[in-house]
This record gives sequence, structure tokens and C-alpha cells, in this order.
Amino acid sequence: MSSRTLPYSSKDVDYDNAKFRYRSPFKVATQAFSANSIRHDCGRCGVGKFLMLLMISGITYLMVIHKSPGQLASRGLMQDTTVGDVHHVKERIGKIGRFLQKPPRLPPQLSPDDIRNSSLNLNHNKQYDKSESMFRQNKVKEAFVHAWSGYRRYALGYDELMPLSQKGVDGLGGLGATIIDSLDTSMIMGLDEIVSEAGNWIEKHLMERINTKGHVNLFETTIRILGGLLSAYHLGGGEHGTLSDSGISVKLKGVKSEVFLDAAKNLADHLLLAFTSSPTSIPFSDVVLNERSAHAAPDGLSSTSEVSTLQLEFNYLSKLSGDPRYGLVAMKVLEHFKTLPKVEGLVPIYISPYSGQFSGENIRLGSRGDSYYEYLIKVWIQQKNSRNSHLKYLYDMYMEAMKGVKHLLVRKSTPKGLVFIGELPYGSKGSFSPKMDHLACFLPGTLALGATKGLTKRKAVELSLLTAEDLENLSLAEDLAKTCFEMYSVTSTGLAPEIAYFNIEGNLEHGLDGGNKSSEYVNDIIIRHNDRHNLLRPETLESLFVLHRITEDPKYREWGWQIFLAFEKHTKVDSGGYSSLNDVTRVPTPKRDKMETFFLGETLKYLYLLFGDDDILPLDKFVFNSEAHPLPII
Repeated sequence: MSSRTLPYSSKDVDYDNAKFRYRSPFKVATQAFSANSIRHDCGRCGVGKFLMLLMISGITYLMVIHKSPGQLASRGLMQDTTVGDVHHVKERIGKIGRFLQKPPRLPPQLSPDDIRNSSLNLNHNKQYDKSESMFRQNKVKEAFVHAWSGYRRYALGYDELMPLSQKGVDGLGGLGATIIDSLDTSMIMGLDEIVSEAGNWIEKHLMERINTKGHVNLFETTIRILGGLLSAYHLGGGEHGTLSDSGISVKLKGVKSEVFLDAAKNLADHLLLAFTSSPTSIPFSDVVLNERSAHAAPDGLSSTSEVSTLQLEFNYLSKLSGDPRYGLVAMKVLEHFKTLPKVEGLVPIYISPYSGQFSGENIRLGSRGDSYYEYLIKVWIQQKNSRNSHLKYLYDMYMEAMKGVKHLLVRKSTPKGLVFIGELPYGSKGSFSPKMDHLACFLPGTLALGATKGLTKRKAVELSLLTAEDLENLSLAEDLAKTCFEMYSVTSTGLAPEIAYFNIEGNLEHGLDGGNKSSEYVNDIIIRHNDRHNLLRPETLESLFVLHRITEDPKYREWGWQIFLAFEKHTKVDSGGYSSLNDVTRVPTPKRDKMETFFLGETLKYLYLLFGDDDILPLDKFVFNSEAHPLPII
């Protein structure tokens, strides 16, 4: 009897596996003797026992001679035996063996619950459990409905919900930002009633508000409102020729998608004043809608990230409207950046719209610096037909900047060696700061996207598209994603602070850990008292979504699920909505009474897509703006 691999499960590690191992005929015989207490004293054997002994002896003899031809020949048993005789004997013995052989007793089968629980240990090349991903998607959808229900009940028409006070507040210009920011999320989730409710509100109220409201920030209004309208127009069927690429079916009831495009054009016409009013290619930061005017911020400066994070939206609007003005003024900003001096591709976080020059030397990938680097590669990806021609400079600027990041900003913490991105508050000649904003957790996703251009790593390798530098950037992306996740798991709530510092040599700060003493990295991450709040931010989940799509590694889904459960446990408000937190290191933690629009527009959207199929908004056909609004690649 030949040995073979038999079913086995991790649940049965103590199972007697000796039953499945090969045993020699001699052991079979001796164990049979022992089991039946057959004695060697024949005088004390009865007739029945004697016959049993005779039968076992015969079977043992047959099993001994049932050897391979080579074994028989080696013992001189084939000298006078023909090949036909051998096959005849083997055939008869095989029939006897099969008749007498009992089927092996298999280990217990895993229950469906055990199978689901053990899925966490599957190799990442195995298919992720479909039922589990659907279960998680539904939970995220339920969270979105709960968030929307609180907003609709207490704050409909306001920019944001204050869930504890059960009222609305206008902090973004009074254009109903939550409605527009969350519209395409409800489309992606198939929540047709919410889509219709939001669409009807936009049709009835938005045009009037654009014409009559006052001060708005150019950047925030572009990424949240303009981006949300353009994405909703596309997903709502505005571009019939490309809609099938999204994998989404949207049913608009009572409103036409053209309403979204008309509102987008009206809004953009007002926002153009920030560009045309400036004496340089750098736009002013603020627009007064009802006065049709624009002005600089009180300090006269614009944020580098803000003026360079407008191009995806304005380019797409030019494509839809046939009016090149929008894209031309926005792209002049990046063309101007190309001419400015940089530090290994890195740039300061402030720029003057009056001089067109950078102000100060502060270099960081957190606030006011982050999305400059993000849009370099995303605008290049968006303009597919121009990648190797007049927009190649964007790709070159991005690659140079990533080299600078690796050389000047990447460090490892002590004692466990988390890879993180620091800052140069006084430029490259000043001291290094081991400070990392949660905002900087956009970078892992951007690095991965820049490496494969939206393809899976597997496909990019098959097509020989990845350079050594691409692979290096992708490896850095995975290291940074782990660090971003550990910024969550190191705290008592399982939620990340707004800002973290990292222990490095000569920078030890004791007594400022995240509160989770069981974390392996509790001594690597420092959370100062003023930085312990959580605003329901999406950047880590954005990177987990992109990395899961590109690497196909299910660990990113598991990390995302842990973060979602922490949001559910600590930020959910029973009456409706979710609230920002004051201190992620304490349980229970006090709430801040604010639900940011990006919680519905980005955080829950990325979570939903993380657990969804890869053919929904594929990354080689769509590019997500800085507010997670998907726009088709042109």
C-alpha cells in the first residue's frame, strides 16, 4: 500500500496522524496479534482462534510477496516466473487487498464558521472569501446610511453635521458640501434613494447658492464641490461612451446628470477669478462668489499643495464642456512649478501669488505640501495621450521628488524600525524632524500608483513594465503603509492621531505612547498631547485600497477592517452620524462634535471599494482626485 497525502486541517494539530502513515506488512501482522491477544501457546488456542491465526498468516504471506518486480528479482523469486505470471499474481493480490482494506478515518471537517475565521491565515495568492467581503461591504454601507441619516435629519443643506449638538454648520462656504461630497459614494454603493434625494437638492438649491454665497476657499471648493459634481455627472451617465468602464449602474430618478455639469460650469466660472485676478500663474487662495472677486490669504501666501491640486478637475471640465479655459489656467500652475528651484525635487509648502516664488524653506509631505506630489503623477496618468509628449515633465518631476523623499525624508524608528516620512522645517540644511502627519499617509498609495500606473503588480511584471526604481518605490509604499496602520493599532482606541512623532536616536520622549501597551511598536511612536485628535481622515484607507488593488495582498483588507471596527466602536453617534475624537489614547474618548464631509466622501468610500471587486472603478481607467472623486482617464 503506497503512502499518500490525506486531508488535514489546522484545527486538528493534535489529531493522531499515525493512522495515515505507511506501515509494513510485518507491523500489520504483529499489531493484529497484539490487538487480539493471540498467544503463542497453541495448546491453549481454540479452533476458532487457530483458524484466525491461519488466516492472518496467509494474508501476511500474500502481502509479503506483493512487492514490485524489482524487489522480487532481488530476492531470486523471479528467476522462473514470466512477466505474465507476475501481473496475474499482482492482479489477484490487489483485489484481495482492496477487499480487505478499510477506508481511512479522516479528520473532522471544518465548519463554515471555522472556514471564515481561518481565512485570515490564507496565503495572499488564494482567492479572498467572497462572502466575507460582501459582508464587510454591507457593514460599510450601513455605516454610510447611518452617517447620512444623521446629516439629513439635523443638517440637510448645511456643509457639515454636528452630531452631538444635532445641528448643521457652514464651514466651507455654505454650498451644502456634505451632499455633494457624498453623492458619488451613494452612487457607488447603489443607494438610489439617497442619490435621488441629493440630486434633487442640487437641482433646486445649488445654482442659487453659487451665485449668492460669499467667501470660499479655491482648493477646498474645487476638490470637494467641483470634483464631486464632475464625478456624479460621469457616474450618472453623462458620458455614455465611457460609463461602462466604471462597473457601476446608477439610476437617477427625477434629475438628469446634466444638472451636475451645469452646476460645475457655473461654479468653475466663479473660481476662475482666483487665476485671472492674480498677477502671476499662481492663483489667489480665496474667492468671494457673490462679488465675483478673489483675493490672497491674509498673509499674502498660497499653500503649495492647494494651488497644485486643481488640475484634475479643471482638465476634466474642459474635456466635458469643450471650453479649454479651465484646463489651460490650471496647467499653467504646474508649468510654472517646473521652472522653480527645488531641493532634490522637493518644494517648500508656501508660494507667493504676487512673486510666483516659494516662501520659506519648510519641506514636508503633510499639510500644505502633500497633494502637490500626488497630483504630479495623477495628472500625468489622467492625460493618457500626452504622457510621453508635452506632459512628460510631470512624470519626471514626480520621479525626481520621490528620489528626494527617499534620500532626505525617509528614516527608521527605534527600537523596532518602522519606516516613516519626516520633515525638514528649515530646509535641507536644517535639522530633521521625525514628525509625520496622518495626511502623509496618502504617499503609500501614490507610490504604488506611480509604480504600476494602476495595473496590478502581477500584470505589470508579466508585461515587463516595472523598472528597478518602480519596484523600490513599491516596496517603500508597503513599508509606509504598515507604519500608517501601526499609527492606528498603537493607540487605545485603534484610531490614529492627527500627528505622530517617531523615536529616533537622540530623540527619545517617554510617557507619550499611544496607550496600547500590547503593541509591538508602543515605544516607536510618540503622540504629543496636542496631536491626539482624530478627524475621521481617509488617507491610510486610501493607501490600503490602492495597495490591495495593486499587490492583491488581503492583509490590506484586514487592516482596513480593523480600522473600520474602531470607527464603529468609538466614533458612532446613536442618533445619527459619526464624530471626530479629542484623544485617541483614552477610552472612553471625548468626542469633538464634528462629522467632516470627507468621512462620507472619502473614508467610507475607500473602505467600501477596499472590500469590493477590482473591476469597480479600475485604477487603470479612473484616477481619484484628492477628495476621492473618481474621474475617468482621458
